[in-house]
Order: sequence, then structure tokens, then C-alpha cells
Amino acid sequence: MFFRKQKSWEIAESEVTDFDIYQNRRQFLNTSISIGLASAFPSMALAATEDNPTQLFKGLSNSPFSTEEEKTDFESITTYNNFYEFGTSKTDPALNATAFPDKFESWKVVIDGECEKPGTYDYDELIKPFSLEERIYRMRCVEGWSMVIPWIGFPLADLLKKAQPNANAKFVEFTTLYDPEQMPGQRRAVLDWPYVEGLRIDEAMNPLTLLSVGLYGKELLGQNGAPIRLVVPWKYGFKSIKSIVRIRFVEKMPQTAWMKANAREYGFYSNVNPNVDHPRWSQAKERRIGEFLKRKTLMFNGYGEQVADLYAGMDLKRYF
Repeated sequence: MFFRKQKSWEIAESEVTDFDIYQNRRQFLNTSISIGLASAFPSMALAATEDNPTQLFKGLSNSPFSTEEEKTDFESITTYNNFYEFGTSKTDPALNATAFPDKFESWKVVIDGECEKPGTYDYDELIKPFSLEERIYRMRCVEGWSMVIPWIGFPLADLLKKAQPNANAKFVEFTTLYDPEQMPGQRRAVLDWPYVEGLRIDEAMNPLTLLSVGLYGKELLGQNGAPIRLVVPWKYGFKSIKSIVRIRFVEKMPQTAWMKANAREYGFYSNVNPNVDHPRWSQAKERRIGEFLKRKTLMFNGYGEQVADLYAGMDLKRYF
């Protein structure tokens, strides 16, 4: 357990509405996958409840980009995760990230590369200049499951503009922390660590692209990518890199972690496209966590109005 001083944008737990009321959980989720996971793994249940030491945010603005779809419950979002740095099973991150990060206050992010104002920023310096907002986004995983998550954060573009990228900056490369002591999954050569992801700069500057620092009103837990992560809702989940320590402007397309591991199955663009099957399964349908029946997968995960013009003229079966 770590202890944190209260920041200017936070309020004490005692000053806010009861968290159970805030979540407005659906009754039928009492029998959902999240309950089964919590029962099977008691320590995971502890990590995913309102009894954790994270702080609450105040003064959040509502985003016009939010979906009106029903949110996935807090327990499922925090107990069913892909975060290979903490293990390859969906249940591993909640089990192995309970004390992560151990130096939250001193977390630093380097911003460099093809820009006029590179720098190194701690967590507070990154957040303080920006107005945080809640965005309820549909999120789609390449394995065929999806969630609706109430992220808290600010547009990535706001931060990138402060760094003043130059004319050579065609892409943005992101890097996750490499620390096998804190991240036991990095002790195995599952991927070429540290995890690297990338976006074309116009994708990074799109208003939908978010740097998230929280969800459901609270700071991110370790299993969800604390203390700061990327959220790109029209792409498959592995593009939303977690626990970021470096943001670099580059001229050439970054060689991302999953492209290195298996470029045939995981392309750079990774747009949600139901017409492009993964080599080992169909992407035409998905199962929303908490629901029994599958639903049709939407092109660009339903965000085509905001992003389709980014790919005008591109063959999205070739550039997948």
C-alpha cells in the first residue's frame, strides 16, 4: 500500500456520494463474470472495490463524445484486463498490480523527439494545466469482447501541442514503464519489452484520443494502466498503451510491440473493422462484458463520424 497527499482537484471520500449509489449497478450483474472472478480470487476483489486508497476527482466536465450506452460495472472493468506486464491471463493484472505503482508521486513522463519543447514531467505537472473530463467510451478488444468505460482524462492533443511538434513529426511513439520488479510479467519474454505503441500524428491529435488518469470518478488502479494511459476508442484495445513513461515524436512509423510479435495478426492501424477477421477468429461480432448474447461489431467501434475521414482512400483490409 502507498500513501498519497491530496491534490488540488481531489476531495476526500467522506465528502462525496456513496460509491454504490454513484455506480448505479445493474441488478443482473450480480451473476456476471465479475462476481465469479471476485469470488474465486479474494485478493482481486479487494483491489477492485471502493475500499482501495485511490482518490476521487472533482469538477469534472461532461464530454459531448460520451456514448449513452449503459456503463460496464466497476468490478468487471477492474478484474478482467489485458495487461501482459502483470500476466497473460485476464485475471492476472488485478492479482499482481495491487501495489502498483510504488512511487506514484514521482512518476515521470519524458516527451521528446521531433518537437521544439521536449521535457520531463511528473504526474502533477502533466495533469495540472488541463481540465479533466469524463468520457464514456465503448472499448473493443481484439479477442471479441467489449466494455463501456467512464474514463477520466484530457485530450492527448492538448499535451502534444504544448511540446510543439515540428514538420518531421509524422507519428507519435509511446513507451510503457520497464520494471520487472514491479511488473512480474516482464520477467518472461512474452513480448519484446518495454511495450511500445504508436499512432499517426493526425490520429493522436484527433479529439477522441484521450490521456486517461482515472475511471468511475477515481484514479486509475494498476491493472487499468495507472497512473496515465492512452485511450483510442475506435481502435482495438492493445493500441491503448498503459503506464506511459515516454511520448516521442518520430518521422517513421514506430515498430510496435505487437507488430514485432506477430505482424500478420496485429497491424499498425488496428482500426475496429468487422470486415477484417483476425487469422484465428471472426471480428464480426462481440460480447459485451455482462451480457450473454453477442452483438454486431460496428465499424470504427461506432466512431466513424469522428474518424472515418482520417482513412479516406486507404484500403482498410490491407492497412489493418
